[in-house]
Amino acid sequence: LGQEAAPSEYAGLERFVARKKLVKEAEENGWLDKIEPYKLKAPRGDRSGVIVEPWLTDQWYVKASVLAKPAIEAVEDGRVKFVPEQYQNMYFAWMRDIQDWCISRQLWWGHRIPAWYDDNGNVYVGRHEAEVRQQYQLADNVALRQDEDVLDTWFSSALWTFSTLGWPEDTQALRTFHPTDVLVTGFDIIFFWVARMMMMGMHFMKNEDGTPQIPFKTVYVHGLVRDADGQKMSKSKGNVLDPLDIIDGIDLESLVGKRTTGLMKPQDAPKIEKNTRKEYPEGINAYGTDALRFTFASLASTGRDINWDMKRLEGYRNFCNKLWNAARFVLSNCEGQDVAVDHDNVELSVADKWIISRLQQAEQNVINALDSFRFDQAAQAIYEFVWNEYCDWYLELTKPVLNGDSSPAAKAGTRRTLLRVLETMLRLMHPIMPYITEEIWQRVKGLVGKTGDSIMLQAYPQPDLSKIDPQAEADVEWIKGVIAGIRNIRGEMNISPSKQLPILCHNVTPQDTVRLTVYAAQLTFLARLESLTILEDEAELPPAATALVGDMAVLVPLKGFIDKDAEAARLNKEIARLEQEVARINGKLGNESFVAKAPAAVVAQEQKRLEEANVAKGKLQEQLEKLKNL
Repeated sequence: LGQEAAPSEYAGLERFVARKKLVKEAEENGWLDKIEPYKLKAPRGDRSGVIVEPWLTDQWYVKASVLAKPAIEAVEDGRVKFVPEQYQNMYFAWMRDIQDWCISRQLWWGHRIPAWYDDNGNVYVGRHEAEVRQQYQLADNVALRQDEDVLDTWFSSALWTFSTLGWPEDTQALRTFHPTDVLVTGFDIIFFWVARMMMMGMHFMKNEDGTPQIPFKTVYVHGLVRDADGQKMSKSKGNVLDPLDIIDGIDLESLVGKRTTGLMKPQDAPKIEKNTRKEYPEGINAYGTDALRFTFASLASTGRDINWDMKRLEGYRNFCNKLWNAARFVLSNCEGQDVAVDHDNVELSVADKWIISRLQQAEQNVINALDSFRFDQAAQAIYEFVWNEYCDWYLELTKPVLNGDSSPAAKAGTRRTLLRVLETMLRLMHPIMPYITEEIWQRVKGLVGKTGDSIMLQAYPQPDLSKIDPQAEADVEWIKGVIAGIRNIRGEMNISPSKQLPILCHNVTPQDTVRLTVYAAQLTFLARLESLTILEDEAELPPAATALVGDMAVLVPLKGFIDKDAEAARLNKEIARLEQEVARINGKLGNESFVAKAPAAVVAQEQKRLEEANVAKGKLQEQLEKLKNL
């Protein structure tokens, strides 16, 4: 208790000590009528554990309702848009029921309140004491004391859009960059930061006609990154992931030390250490900046919560490796060769035309996603094109041309396409993955006739719809279907990938016949074929595994390629193992005690394992049935 709040014998006493002393004094003097027990919920500080009680104090306030009106109108009339649009409802809910804003804080750090008091309690406001004395004509012998409180951090932050550009001076930077285009923020600070920047910006900044100037045109709202269990990351919970530790890696002991040092509740350290050792037994590997950035982009959906997923991060690190290896393949086949950088004496294969066509559509998909702030869709479009089309299929489809007896013009056309598509891909990915794309681009640029110091100064790719080739796309999808069908049969029947196979094609259309003739070299090379035979419609079919490509049947005769009894034994053994796994999980999920007591995430994981085991068992049973029918 302060000196002015109580009699001298109580001044400075801790509140609960003072209360006991007061009760004792009242009892001794006969002032106490009775004592009754009373139950109540006493709130406690989440970090200190101390009981929190109201205490009336003098504070500084801003009359926010006056400032809110133009800020509300700016969103209502569409001058400021929220993406996703649903978040404007949260904005309106706060702003239309706004209360006076307490802007003073009792902290040791921050911008100190620019107010001074004399010995009579008069208040003087100014930028500094000298200005106060001059403005209010106060003599030097008038003692002044500056308010010890500091401004709410959100008050200072509310000035950010213009105070960082030289305001209140009319600077070139202020004229050039205010208002800005896009503000990126989390939904949890729409009121604390976004709304207050709107209010302050429109109060202090004016258009040429004197009307309030908006601070930004679009507010892009992202979700909050939570841990794998959906819990908010916080130092007190010990579940924070430092991005630098993900980029550079960190050993287990250093990670434990980082998470258990400086806790507000040191008693939580053993629990945090136990959880950390369980979750990261080997520490955290180094994943690099690009993999982390791409992971964040892929997780940036329109939802409020983003559950962190280390498996996704590992997958995108592999994506970076895939891109790097693809670039090595391209450079090894193009450096020192004719890449047609200065001539057009080239022939384009169907695969070249196909990848160029698919690139245009990928560019359009990425641009559409970026324009609508769907960074997750942009990342997905990039991933699907780079991994599934360029790396998995196009690079393979170039090998018959580059390694075969194709003409110099055909080889030059394929090399040029390899390089041009790679260079365009790098520019397409660069905003999300700046480092690996810059590194590769520096080695590629000369081969495609590009100049410039950095990829970041190059134009962003724009699709050329005239290069979309439906015929090439249809032909390559057909080629992929045949190759994938043969590869699936190899996998299902446990046939070695290096074993050359005789292939029979049945129920063939005239178009299939043309394609089988034109693309025989690609099919033979990529599917590792011994022969390719077209059967008459009425021909008797031998025992074979079959894949369908449209109406055409692709048959792999299995005589001499498989030990039927040995394969049946292998399949039966694996089916039996899966049946045991299914029975074990069913027993677990059938236990009411387990389902009731186990965390929801654990139950869901067991249900997922059950589903996966049943699917795997079903596939093996299908293979066994096919084997019996051979």
